[in-house]
Amino acid sequence: MDRRKFLKGSVLLSGLLSLSPLELWSLQKGIEQPKIGKAKNIIFMVSDGMSLGTLSMADLYSRNILGKGSHWLNLYHEKKVSRALMDTASASSIVTDSAAASSAFGGGIRVKNGVLNMGANGEKHIPIWQKFKKAGKKIGCVTTVTATHATPAGFCVNSAKRNAEPQIAEMYADLGIDVLMGGGDEFFSSDKREDKKDLYSVYREKKYQIFKNRTDLNSIKKGEKVLGIFSTGALPYTIDKNHLSEFKDTPTLAEMASVAIDQMKEHPEGFVLQIEGGKVDWAAHANDVAALIHDQLAFDEAVKTVMDFAEKDGNTLVIITTDHGNANPGTIYGSDATAHFNSISAYQYTNEYILNKIHKDFSIKDIKDWIYEGNKLILNDDEAKHLLSFYNGLEKEEGLYNYKKLPFKLYSEIQKSRNSVGWISMDHSGDYVEVAAYGPGSELLQPFIKNTDLHYLMLKASSI
Repeated sequence: MDRRKFLKGSVLLSGLLSLSPLELWSLQKGIEQPKIGKAKNIIFMVSDGMSLGTLSMADLYSRNILGKGSHWLNLYHEKKVSRALMDTASASSIVTDSAAASSAFGGGIRVKNGVLNMGANGEKHIPIWQKFKKAGKKIGCVTTVTATHATPAGFCVNSAKRNAEPQIAEMYADLGIDVLMGGGDEFFSSDKREDKKDLYSVYREKKYQIFKNRTDLNSIKKGEKVLGIFSTGALPYTIDKNHLSEFKDTPTLAEMASVAIDQMKEHPEGFVLQIEGGKVDWAAHANDVAALIHDQLAFDEAVKTVMDFAEKDGNTLVIITTDHGNANPGTIYGSDATAHFNSISAYQYTNEYILNKIHKDFSIKDIKDWIYEGNKLILNDDEAKHLLSFYNGLEKEEGLYNYKKLPFKLYSEIQKSRNSVGWISMDHSGDYVEVAAYGPGSELLQPFIKNTDLHYLMLKASSI
């Protein structure tokens, strides 16, 4: 062995080993070292229930059909973000629900499924948005499901039951959340609440601007508190909103994100904002590929809105992730897989909308004609008869958000034979998920983390 070469190599190796992981990362060709500093603002983005297959299919659809890569994946291509895999387990299971997952982010500790920031013995863990509110920052949450749903609530409140949404609506008012937007009119309106409380009046007394549709947002007063409740229940799926005039005055997630940022960005102490694409999860529960892809792409447009602000601002930490996987969809090998997948571009509506339009008086021909109109799929008679059996009460289907017992699983199997997309289940999964971070504090992100780690990363990045 050449002794001089060996010594030279040893010195080089010792030098490399003395470097921090961040410095080693920055030595890789084409990768810039993240900006190190204190984050004045934090924007935490959650595509609820997004399996890796969902992220992949949305990017594939965007490239094949829209002619451009997704904004999230472009952040990887352009090497703008730190990236990690995250373990999403709860205190009670390797497979979390949204309440426990959001509590991991919000409270910094794993709790049992179904509760919000509450320990096994009833102890309350202070939610992170309350910590930031106390530190003088403005706080906000926007979502495509009910504003009182588990994911936004996990950043803001304590509750022994995630389904206590009427009470969570009151907790938000007590907290003084600065911007709150989403669905859930039934938890604010005196006509729909069981206790007949008029929560809108409560918020008005606390000097909130109240908005009920996209047009109303044009009259927003800068800097004042905002309550935007744009539907009963969750907001419509993106693909239905794009094709049905009845939903045209519903804001997109990107529009709500933009309004929220504009309302809080000039606050001297900064702001924190959670943005949730909640109906990605609901689409996965229904094995509804068109709903899933289009709502993931709507979330992706919100990513662009946030990144456009953060890159210009320079003082904003952006975290982009999901709380858990759901149904683990993916494309299936075959000679016509590409053409089959691309056929999803012909789908006009969600499976929910299509299946809700069928009723027991439909003939076999009626079903075949309607399915062709909605998805450009040609059913055979046996498939049409099988679908009709659900409407005649011969068969039933369960499911978390399947209140009308629609045949979501059967229909997704019919679609699978034409679009080459399969699903492992109709529920959450325990697989590791993607995390991307940009801006001051992103250098703190390690390659593999637990969901609770993001709570402490936000606190450290903002130095509170």
